[in-house]
Amino acid sequence: MSELTVNHLLGIKYLQKSDIDLIFETADHFKEVINRPIKKVPSLRDVTIANIFFENSTRTKLSFELAQKRLSADVISFSAAQSSVKKGETLIDTVNNILSMKVDMVVMRHAHPGAAYFLSQNVKASIINAGDGAHEHPTQGLLDSYSIREKLGEVGGKKVVIVGDILHSRVALSNIYALQMQGAEVKVCGPKTLIPKYIESLGVTVESNLRKALEWCDVANMLRVQNERMDVNYFPSTREYAQQYGVDKNLLNSLDKEIVIMHPGPINRGVEITSEVADSNQSVILDQVENGVAIRMAVIYLLASKIQS
Repeated sequence: MSELTVNHLLGIKYLQKSDIDLIFETADHFKEVINRPIKKVPSLRDVTIANIFFENSTRTKLSFELAQKRLSADVISFSAAQSSVKKGETLIDTVNNILSMKVDMVVMRHAHPGAAYFLSQNVKASIINAGDGAHEHPTQGLLDSYSIREKLGEVGGKKVVIVGDILHSRVALSNIYALQMQGAEVKVCGPKTLIPKYIESLGVTVESNLRKALEWCDVANMLRVQNERMDVNYFPSTREYAQQYGVDKNLLNSLDKEIVIMHPGPINRGVEITSEVADSNQSVILDQVENGVAIRMAVIYLLASKIQS
């Protein structure tokens, strides 16, 4: 069987196209497993995984835990809020203490960009980045591409617009890398204040008019505004943002084609999309959640195979 070219999943930019293909093929198999009456496989019975979350997370944390348990791994979960980090312990000391309990793999979310990479250089375990600041969120980028492939048959040649808070979004960057690697065309759309100045250097075009962006695309990935990462106001009001960059059913129905609506969650209903749009048959939001478990099972399984070999 082929194997990944990497020993860690730190970001999409470190992967090859062959890695993404292999992850998707493996996820196809696991998607079939999680839809069986008995949803567990004994693949990782001897592997111990630590989930270390220094930032709040609901869906990502639950998705990783479920993926690990479906593979029969032993799982320990660690929340920084209740840990010795609060007493001044360093990141490396925290992780080395956990690894001394014979942990094989670490899934980590951290507020600082590069934290997962830093860890991979300093500890002996396979690291999966579950989000590092506003840098990358590789499993989200993979599951979004996988959901497009499932819905439209392939990612190559498709036009995808990412709408919203691009500046603070790790999801946007991972999506851009993953989509381009598979041959999709990517635009971003949002208030100028929320579009990074460097974005065009990534081969992405910017469209400030939402209607034009939607008329162009096959898929719209709607991001929420990340208020928790903002120390100044980037636009006048939430109401004004929703009027200019929110998608409602009237707007969707007025387009001359049917587009796919995605959202990485959590959704601010009535801001970036209305409930009608989120719950419509054009939305693949719940498919993204299900696919997230299959993609994370695939990533964990493939990285664990490298440890075991």
